[in-house]
Amino acid sequence: MDSVRYDREPGAPRVPLALKILIAGGFGAGKTTLVSALSEVRPLQTEEVLTGAGLGTDDVSGVEQKSTTTVAMDFGRITINDDLQVYLFGTPGQDRFWFLWDELAFGALGAVVLADTRRLADCFPSIDYFEQRGIPFVVGVNCFEGSRRFGLEAVRDALDLDPDVPLVLCDARDRQSGKLVLISLVEHVARQRGEPVPVG
Repeated sequence: MDSVRYDREPGAPRVPLALKILIAGGFGAGKTTLVSALSEVRPLQTEEVLTGAGLGTDDVSGVEQKSTTTVAMDFGRITINDDLQVYLFGTPGQDRFWFLWDELAFGALGAVVLADTRRLADCFPSIDYFEQRGIPFVVGVNCFEGSRRFGLEAVRDALDLDPDVPLVLCDARDRQSGKLVLISLVEHVARQRGEPVPVG
C-alpha cells in the first residue's frame, strides 16, 4: 500500500514489509479453515477440544459437528514477493476470549469477517468491533455445504452493512476463493485511503 524505502547497509538482509490481516467471525464460521487454506506455511493453531465444561457457555446450535475451538488465535503467512508478506491472525470466536482482540487488532491493515448464514447474528460482534475502531473490513459469506443460500443483498440487509463495505461469497476451504476475499479487502482499504486500487 504505502511506498517503502529500504535504507540498509550494503550486504544487510532485506526485511520485507509485513501486512497484518485479521480473520474474524462467529464460533464455527470457518476462521481456522480459511487461515489454513491460505497460509503457505503450516499454520499455528490454538485449537482445543470442546468439553463438557463449555456446556451452557458454547452455543453449538447449527454447528453441532464442531468438536474443537480456537482459544487464542490462528496464525498463517503469505509471501507476495521479496518485499511484501501478509500475516493472517484468526481471532477466537467465543465471547470469553474477546479480551485478546485488542492485542490482535493492533496495527492491522484490515479484517475479514466470515459470516455463516446458519448463524448470521454471530458475526454482529465482529462487525461492531471493527466499525467502532475504524478498522476497514469486508464480509465473506462462507458457503457451507447443505446450508440455505441467500442473495448478497439479503445478507447485506440482514447485517445492516454500510453500502461501501464489500460483501463476497467464499468457500473457506478453497485457497483461490480465500485469495479473492483478501484482494477485496486490500482494494477496499486502498479506496478508503484514496490510493490507486491494485490491478491483478
